[in-house]
Amino acid sequence: MKHNLQFDFIAEKAKNTLTIRREFLADRQLVWDCYTKAELLNQWFAPKPLTTKTKSMDFREGGLWHYAMVEPNGTEYWGLTEYLKIKPIDFYTALDAFSNAEGEINEDLPRAEWLVNFMDKDDNALVETKVTYKSLADLETVIQMGMEQGMIATLEKLDELLSILKK
Repeated sequence: MKHNLQFDFIAEKAKNTLTIRREFLADRQLVWDCYTKAELLNQWFAPKPLTTKTKSMDFREGGLWHYAMVEPNGTEYWGLTEYLKIKPIDFYTALDAFSNAEGEINEDLPRAEWLVNFMDKDDNALVETKVTYKSLADLETVIQMGMEQGMIATLEKLDELLSILKK
């Protein structure tokens, strides 16, 4: 059954931001867990056909998540997320960067600050992610890299995981 869930992808070039709003058929606590626990992130945080593997995760203020998105042929794309502020099941802020397998940040690719808000929408959860880049050029780079299509595909994998976890 296809549900008509809210999805907004808004680029505000004057502010160098992306705002992504997505509704999920699950309660806020379960969606929060899927965003903040490595064993759950590994099951959805990459667009198909990629998979995710966590090298390390310490979900606390000042903690890091070091992970790779992995293509079926084994090619790895590493990322590093530094958690800045956390208010459980309401929001977290983080700095996100491309990195290598050792966790060294790739300064040639855009780095961004993420504010991820978790809200109730009737019986569902609504996640609003505001991603702020240092420059318009950085914002345009990630848009050209396919950020919107990647987010759509990735969040569809979260839908699939949530349907399994709710059973």
